[in-house]
Amino acid sequence: MTPIERKKLRSQAHQLKPVVLIGQAGLTDAVLSEIELALDNHELIKIRIRSGDRAVRKAISTEICSTADAELIQTIGQISTIYRKNLTKTEKR
Repeated sequence: MTPIERKKLRSQAHQLKPVVLIGQAGLTDAVLSEIELALDNHELIKIRIRSGDRAVRKAISTEICSTADAELIQTIGQISTIYRKNLTKTEKR
């Protein structure tokens, strides 16, 4: 992804609210399936990761991106923004 595309996605994500919240239970299979559904429907989503440790939040974001085959657009505090192009959604237009 080029820096220009990443910048455009960051500006689109600015108005979004987090659609998935990761709490004390961490990254479970149920959370991963919700992330998959959200990415299929929206392509660009925000995730709130409730953890005080920055390294834990980064590890969770990295695991989400590798599992969901998505790209991390940006992380600000507890909010991570990820993107995955939905080819079937593009074909329907």
